[in-house]
Amino acid sequence: MPGAFIDATLRELRSLNRAAERAMAQATDEQFFAALDPETNSIAVLVKHISGNMRSRWSDFLSTDGEKPWRDRDAEFRIDPADTRSALLARWEEGWQILLGTLESLGPADLERTVTIRAEPYSVVGATQRSLSHYSDHIGQLILLAKHFVGTNWKTLSIPRGKSQEHNAEFVARQLAKQKP
Repeated sequence: MPGAFIDATLRELRSLNRAAERAMAQATDEQFFAALDPETNSIAVLVKHISGNMRSRWSDFLSTDGEKPWRDRDAEFRIDPADTRSALLARWEEGWQILLGTLESLGPADLERTVTIRAEPYSVVGATQRSLSHYSDHIGQLILLAKHFVGTNWKTLSIPRGKSQEHNAEFVARQLAKQKP
């Protein structure tokens, strides 16, 4: 069962990553850095924050507190001149590599361990679910922003409206084809 938990978590995280990257790819540089208002995060800020969180939480996950002394969380919500799209996407990639690599390295016994985040104890399963929820929230925001800014040129990341029955029929046909010897 522990392996199934890690596999399911990895599957969901990879799905979130793909969706976020497909959404970001549709946004222009101007849209990537645009915010709806002064109190709203831009896609760029969300990328900077998510990647900063991943680097902090998942570096030395089992042996150090998830809130690293070197992390400057407040700076994650500011875009500085060095924060180009390519620089932020490189940080994004690094954060995902750390997260996924750490999860892939966990063994069944590790799921019974306790880790800390800001000195608060969490089971490894609890810390993993906490992160999955956090990343899901922010990636949902990122996708909504991209969809808003791209407008009528948006290419859906899932089943297009009005195409559910067609999609389901095609999916079932593919599954049945896989089962044939």
